Amino acid sequence: MENVLRPVIVVGGTVGLTLLIGWGTDVLLRKANARHPETPLWDLLRRGRIPYQLVLCTALLRGSYDQAEVLQAHQVGIGRTLTLVLIGSAAWLVIRIAGAVVETTYSRYARAHHDPARVRRVRTQVTLIMRVVYATVGVVAASAMLLTFPAMRTAGASLLASAGVLGIVAGVAAQSTLSNLFAGLQIAFGDMVRLGDTVVVDGEWGTVEEITLTFLTVRTWDERRITMPVSYFTSKPFENWSRGSAQMTGIVYFHVDHTAPVDAMRDKLRDILRHCPAWDGRAYGLQVTDSTPNTMQVRALVTAKDADDIWTARVTVREELIRWLAEEHPYALPRVNTAGAIPPPGWNGHSVRDGQFHKAYEQQRASRG
Repeated sequence: MENVLRPVIVVGGTVGLTLLIGWGTDVLLRKANARHPETPLWDLLRRGRIPYQLVLCTALLRGSYDQAEVLQAHQVGIGRTLTLVLIGSAAWLVIRIAGAVVETTYSRYARAHHDPARVRRVRTQVTLIMRVVYATVGVVAASAMLLTFPAMRTAGASLLASAGVLGIVAGVAAQSTLSNLFAGLQIAFGDMVRLGDTVVVDGEWGTVEEITLTFLTVRTWDERRITMPVSYFTSKPFENWSRGSAQMTGIVYFHVDHTAPVDAMRDKLRDILRHCPAWDGRAYGLQVTDSTPNTMQVRALVTAKDADDIWTARVTVREELIRWLAEEHPYALPRVNTAGAIPPPGWNGHSVRDGQFHKAYEQQRASRG
């Protein structure tokens, strides 16, 4: 009877003590969260109560399971299993604690700084740092689990002896992966591109949606996702419209007839922008920038607070000005000029306008007749 009760008491007591300690810790964290609502640290730490209780339970069982005589026959297997669970749960708990601390630090920084560009930069760095922490903790935990097996400890010496050769071979084989890994760290701390930045890559305009250690995802304006290696942004030129200030200046070109009322177009542009919510009111302008034999080029300049608003302002100006020209000044729209027939030899070369060329030509033929 004692052989049956002892393991039940050991396991039951361990589970009960674990639940009691976990409940007490959760109560303390809730009280701390109620006292300090300005920081999310205590609420985030509560998310680690499951791995915390798992660590407590496995640690207590690891130290007391040998007291149950009925388990002596399976002592090695049970001990190794508990050790593996303890290592895995400890790694899980470390990840949760690190995530809570980093997320709290970022939240404080975001509240203290109102510059969206700086906040996005820190967010990018925090995301990549957490991915490095996750990968490091995972590798250490997996290595510790493997070392619990005697065969792996025996093979350790030979593995260390060949580590140099294996490192060279792995470096050559994973050259592209390693380059992306270092490129990801360079992006995180080099401030080249951040989460939420508006970029133009390979002629595609979009917003940076996700950055990992190896790849980057851009969400285009039509909801497509473009995934590319992060090494692209360290080896090729690209446009970052959010670099520095988010404010932007947009340009709209018009090709109009030489008789177009430029001053009236300038006044109309001002009226259009006054009723356009996307215009930030900083500046506007309209100038003639080029001239061809058939048309002249007019450039309208507008400003906006970010890339989305500059797009809206540009299309609004383009639509409204073209509609106004078509309704109020149709003569100002570009026209296709057709040349008259080539005059015969002996033509005196004087200019003829408004359809008089044919009449003058017939008169000259009659005078020669």
